[in-house]
Amino acid sequence: MTWEAWFTLAVLALMVYALARNLASDVVMVAVLAVFMSAGLFSDKFPTPTRLVAGLGNEALVTVLVLYVVVAGLARTGAMSLLTSPLLGRPKSIAGAQSRLMFTCASVSAFLNNTPIVAMFIPVVNDLCKRTGFPPSKLLIPLSFATILGGTCTLIGTSTNMVVYGLLVAETGDRQALGMFDLAWVGVPAAVVGILFLIATSRWLLPDRRPKSIASTDPREYTIEMEVEPGSPLVGKTIEEAGLRGLPSVYLAAIERGGHVLPAVASTERLAASDRLMFVGIVDSMVELQRIRGLRPATSQVFKLDAPRSERCMIEAVVAHHCSLVGRTIRDSAFRTVYKAAVIAVARSGERINKKVGDIVLQAGDQLLLEAHPSFLDQQRNSKDFFLVSRVEDSTPPGHERAWVAIAILLALVIVAGFEWLPMVHAGLLAAGAMILSGCCNAAAARRSIDWEVLITIAAALGLGETMRTTGLAQHIASGAVGACGNGHPWLVLAVLYATTMILTEILSNNATAALMYPIAMATARSLGADYHPFLIVIMVAASCGFATPFGYQTNLMVYGPGGYRFADFLRVGILLDIVVMGVTLSVIPLVWPI
Repeated sequence: MTWEAWFTLAVLALMVYALARNLASDVVMVAVLAVFMSAGLFSDKFPTPTRLVAGLGNEALVTVLVLYVVVAGLARTGAMSLLTSPLLGRPKSIAGAQSRLMFTCASVSAFLNNTPIVAMFIPVVNDLCKRTGFPPSKLLIPLSFATILGGTCTLIGTSTNMVVYGLLVAETGDRQALGMFDLAWVGVPAAVVGILFLIATSRWLLPDRRPKSIASTDPREYTIEMEVEPGSPLVGKTIEEAGLRGLPSVYLAAIERGGHVLPAVASTERLAASDRLMFVGIVDSMVELQRIRGLRPATSQVFKLDAPRSERCMIEAVVAHHCSLVGRTIRDSAFRTVYKAAVIAVARSGERINKKVGDIVLQAGDQLLLEAHPSFLDQQRNSKDFFLVSRVEDSTPPGHERAWVAIAILLALVIVAGFEWLPMVHAGLLAAGAMILSGCCNAAAARRSIDWEVLITIAAALGLGETMRTTGLAQHIASGAVGACGNGHPWLVLAVLYATTMILTEILSNNATAALMYPIAMATARSLGADYHPFLIVIMVAASCGFATPFGYQTNLMVYGPGGYRFADFLRVGILLDIVVMGVTLSVIPLVWPI
């Protein structure tokens, strides 16, 4: 190898060490990119700065970006819960949640690009974890891995398969060389075994890491009244069936029905239209209650505010001693008229307040949970009436009335991209624009929805892969490993080909690895006088299945931050899953395509 290849290998080894020490992935990879850029001053074998940063304009990167906006529209309208609740239900155990999630996502991923599937299911998993108390770290890696496994089941399941198929057609001219479901002979067993392996071993292999918002408790307990909307899907359901029992950090204290109060509500109690439900819980729970379809704040003041609900947020404010409203009820104080805000819940130093919100007499030190336009913060931050005024993050009330609009946009995206009428990036841009224009998502929410750490890491990873290719390091690794087998047993050559492809896809992008390994696989098949199908199937599966590093596949990067993962988490579970999938693939291929 040249000194450039050795230098690249050494820098990449340092990068892996830094990531294993849990340093920020985007910072580390951009720093490595800067090193390669600087090394280009001494050799023309390194990519130019333009090629190293070309990942910023990569189609896959832009696709991920616009899909975040599409998902924001689905989340803000409650459309995602409407679609996924029947599929995921309310599992009683982590294994049950993993099973429902992974088999569902793997099935869908066999026919759709896995990137939008992961983008759409991340908020669904987060909501599920908030309702059940399960740690997201037990579900988000399985989400990514399941979509990867599902993509290996059909020719269109992942872009990697299409890259290899395109190269094969270009070389042979035979469009029937690989059928739509030829990969299913290998992909389906690998997916089923891989999913069952994850379910069986996740207790030991996946971390039990909970975000602070789930793991911590908040001494402030608000009292809030919610009303069951007439005609809502909650009418006629029991408390248990409606998902209102066992909510984290909140409990249903009582129900008011027709002027009568039902205390100590049983789980079997059925909800009726216009029931007023009294909940007690922390502020995060109040936000979650607002997102339940069919529930609305019982106070009519919320619906009398001028600003549209899609532009409002929740704000916490503490009543100051000098506030003129102290000693008066919220209703008599004309709070909405004076402050252009509606009080939806009150907390008072852990004291239980058994009154309707409008009947609560305000005291100095009361903590109010308000629904208002964000401008309330600027207007009242220095007011003598309140102190410690702060916005509750991600608290905009969902616009359930636009849920079906968001679903229609999603279906249009799936159909247009699925039938390849437009490229995914083009369809995604149109869908994101439609979400904003239809009011499913505003511009500010669209900006906040984008995970820039993920995008920067993906862009940098593409630049690192370009460096490996240009300096010849990737070619040396691939040809050296396969060539070492010489004319050995075909099954051994297949195993080495799989292992080499698998290692490269953990570092390069999956498509770059497939393109690199295609000519090596074809040349190897010819030298052995064997059918090329087993060799191509091997690189399709191995190039798609990057489980051992967060940048082995872009969906791994998408769950890396939300799951609170560390680099070692992917190594621990990914290496074993790599071996399992490799074993299934190499066992099944000779049975379907005799070598």
